Amino acid sequence: MLINVMKSKLHRVTVTGADLNYEGSISICPSLISAAEMNIFEKVDIYNVNNGARFSTYIIEGKPGEIALNGAAARLALAGDKLIIVTFAYITKDELKNHKPVVILVDEKNGVSEKIVSAKQ
Repeated sequence: MLINVMKSKLHRVTVTGADLNYEGSISICPSLISAAEMNIFEKVDIYNVNNGARFSTYIIEGKPGEIALNGAAARLALAGDKLIIVTFAYITKDELKNHKPVVILVDEKNGVSEKIVSAKQ
């Protein structure tokens, strides 16, 4: 049996822009993608701390410091809103014993301020 668990999280990043006319996705700063061990085109769940919106999309590489919502998702956040961005993975119960999700805390300019690798349960 596979279970769906948190793989990584960007915690309280700040939205820098939105483009309703783009085809879709979220543009994320390359250094944040790398630090959180996320991947281009990977599905993400997004939680808007400011308005409670919860939605899914996929990652594209943005510019340094950028967190920009594109396409329909652009209606769900404004520049300055705080987001939590989460990826998940399917793993076996045996793999769960050694699974260590990555949490990235950011500064006010979406730079990495701390990387937390969660301890085993």
